[in-house]
Amino acid sequence: MRVTLLQTDIVWEDKQENLRLLRKKLEMLRGEAEIVVLPETFSTGFSMNSRQLAEPVIGNTITTLRQWATEFQIAIAGSYIACNEDATSSTENHPYYNRAFFLTPEGEAYYYDKRHLFRMGKETEHFTAGSQRPIISYRGWNILLLVCYDLRFPVWSRNVNNEYDLLIYVANWPVPRRRVWDVLLQARALENICYVCGVNRVGTDNNQMSHSGGSVIYSPKGKLLASVPDNEEGTATAPLDLSALREFRQRFPAWKDAECFQINI
Repeated sequence: MRVTLLQTDIVWEDKQENLRLLRKKLEMLRGEAEIVVLPETFSTGFSMNSRQLAEPVIGNTITTLRQWATEFQIAIAGSYIACNEDATSSTENHPYYNRAFFLTPEGEAYYYDKRHLFRMGKETEHFTAGSQRPIISYRGWNILLLVCYDLRFPVWSRNVNNEYDLLIYVANWPVPRRRVWDVLLQARALENICYVCGVNRVGTDNNQMSHSGGSVIYSPKGKLLASVPDNEEGTATAPLDLSALREFRQRFPAWKDAECFQINI
């Protein structure tokens, strides 16, 4: 499986411009990647303006991405600001979500609502936390898709009985806490005996938070397989080997000795 990191800057709260820029990048990746991973809230930046920016999954952003997944024959993963219905349809308080998506060329769509909301950035005041952690089945792989602050909570990503093979994090992770991003991504690969892909943005947002990137792919042994240079827009691709992963899990079955946790939501 060829996975591509797409590390980008984000135009603040401008969905159409971010989509326009993304299409140019996807055109260049046609035939080069099977999965392309975008940063968190790729179309708006990490905005708390959820009421004005939220869209349902039948809205323009996801509809456009689903069309492009088919057109370019690439699965696309990332997150955007979502609602379960049109938030402008009434004055009622709708729940809003930082919703991750995984859209396939075959027309399948999978969604995950960010569980751990970043309270220090007031995300808890503008979004609703998710409670489900779906495993995505795609071309023989099992994939877990999580969002940014989720990275700090290892129980939420615990790989019980090898239920997933690839763990993806999409993020807007700022420069002051960059070391946490670097360390924990590698740790998640080692402790869960899986491939880990982390994609972060670059640039400075309207909250004056700077982001340096650090988008990477790690092997189950913690080896760096691909990375995008810091502070630059760019891509990096790595081929992931499912047979090699299964062989390693057989030779080194540490997963058999791991505790099981019951998470109370």
